[in-house]
Amino acid sequence: MNRNVAYPSPREEQAVALAPARHSLFEDGYAIVTGCFFTLFGLVWLKSAGLVTGGMAGLSLLISYVVPWPPGVVFALLNMPFFLLAGRAIGRAAMVKAIVANLLISGLALGAPLAFRLEQVNPVFAALFGGTLIGVGILLLARHKVGVGGLGILALALERSRGWNAGRTQLVGDALILSAALPVLHMGGTEFAVSVLSAAAVASVLIVFHKPGRYTGY
Repeated sequence: MNRNVAYPSPREEQAVALAPARHSLFEDGYAIVTGCFFTLFGLVWLKSAGLVTGGMAGLSLLISYVVPWPPGVVFALLNMPFFLLAGRAIGRAAMVKAIVANLLISGLALGAPLAFRLEQVNPVFAALFGGTLIGVGILLLARHKVGVGGLGILALALERSRGWNAGRTQLVGDALILSAALPVLHMGGTEFAVSVLSAAAVASVLIVFHKPGRYTGY
């Protein structure tokens, strides 16, 4: 028996097993398509119930009630300038994937009325289900380094340039969007509370499943 052979320790074997795995091009593409579908369906559910939510998804819903455009199209149009301006910060590859994702959401939004229509939906169920779908969609995209939230990019940019806490900036933005919905949509206390519930559903998915170290793929 050769006593000079060095065998890895249990700790070294565990480190190798937990090493980050690179996503293939197919995996990135599949994640983008799936994440965009989830995000779009969440927007459709909230729009059918006459609700808004936080972030760029909420702002796109709010604008879609004023102009006759699908929320998915508004969502893509609002986000696009942020990715073009933030190309250096997020990297060219991430910027290209983000632009592709937003164009896909826009295209799906235009084709959605040909595939299905939601005639009636309970607002509370729409807030929970639609908000969760948006959260899962954003999570799927984030796991593959694809961002679809311009407000989040703005919050990170202000944190780097001004020292503002990104989480607090995001919360302030969500509060402003939800507050703006009150006069625009003539919302009562119940509708506003349900819209806040939808924003909480989106945030809860990301808080629970998108923690540092929870996922190591890239």
